[in-house]
Amino acid sequence: MKSWALILCAALLTACAGAPLGIQSPPSQVFHDQLFQPPSAPIDTDSVFALSPRMRDYLRREINLTQSKDVRRQLFDALYRKDKLQLEYDSAMTRNAAQTFDARAGNCLSLVIMTAALARELNLVVQFQLIDMEESWSRSGNLYFAANHVNLALGKPRTSRNPYDSGYNLDMSNSLTVDFIPIPPKARETARPLEEHTIVAMYLNNRAAEQLSAGHVDDAYWSARKAAEVDPRFLNAYNTLGVIYLHAGHSDAAEQVLRYAVSQSPLRTVFLSNLAQSLENQNKLDEAAALRVRLAQLEPHPPFYFFNLGQEAMKLGDYERARKLFEREVERVPDYHEFHFWLALAYNELGNVRAADRHMAQAMANSTTRGDHDLYAAKLDRLRAYAAQAPAK
Repeated sequence: MKSWALILCAALLTACAGAPLGIQSPPSQVFHDQLFQPPSAPIDTDSVFALSPRMRDYLRREINLTQSKDVRRQLFDALYRKDKLQLEYDSAMTRNAAQTFDARAGNCLSLVIMTAALARELNLVVQFQLIDMEESWSRSGNLYFAANHVNLALGKPRTSRNPYDSGYNLDMSNSLTVDFIPIPPKARETARPLEEHTIVAMYLNNRAAEQLSAGHVDDAYWSARKAAEVDPRFLNAYNTLGVIYLHAGHSDAAEQVLRYAVSQSPLRTVFLSNLAQSLENQNKLDEAAALRVRLAQLEPHPPFYFFNLGQEAMKLGDYERARKLFEREVERVPDYHEFHFWLALAYNELGNVRAADRHMAQAMANSTTRGDHDLYAAKLDRLRAYAAQAPAK
């Protein structure tokens, strides 16, 4: 099966470190509008941070601007204390501010967007930040997703009522950082500031990846296209366009846009891998082989390497080899739910129900969507029911 790698922001995408500062608009050769149907709905970037009446009502009820307690702390408590809004982490969909508020759930990028929108309504200074952490990977079918992490820092209220007043410099020493997952102290210290237009590009790029995963290829194209327009220096949008072209069977168009991405960031293995795939699809095998050699040098064991070998071993009925391979992935990424799930299946086939139970429980605990959580919970119940009946046989 062919596979393609997308980059999201676990926020789902990386800001394009090293991209030339002079780029003001995407190169024209990366877009091929004629290959796709119009989007099913207009892409409205103004709605990303827009507040709904319910959000404003909530702020009026929960935030007391006359009391001595820091407004930033009041906002944080109103959103993230368990007896308040009761937000949940859910990576299934990247939502805008109003959608996240209504669903009471979102991934890191969604939660950042919603929190920023509410903070600005309170006239707080907002600074978006990219956290320097290793990318986390996930998959859906033959699509692989690399996720980065963003958070935000809140400064004290502005003296100006203009929330976009560029003359105000955020004093980071007095800021309150709002995060949604534990991060190492060093990563917090090396956080890089992001502009709002990059956050919007990340949002659009995430939506493109989610639409592609759901089979909505035309909508995915227009979302990724808009992401590149909103922030031409955000290279992950070009990678997403390349994957969309590949998925739609337009390998020549994919090659064009992926060559551009590689020219801007020559060591990004995700870009190189997708470019190699586009060349292989066009039977440009010599150049593709050279890229594969380069990839093997840069990354001998890419994400999911041992996992994919483990799945092949499972198909062949070699459950002991599968167990060892899945354990190698768990050693590399201890908190990815699917690795624990398949390790549980291997242990179950080997008759070690106790170990299978343990890893299925870890799969459930590390799940990032409600659907995965419910799936693992049901399988864990079956394992425990089987274990309870086994002594009676």
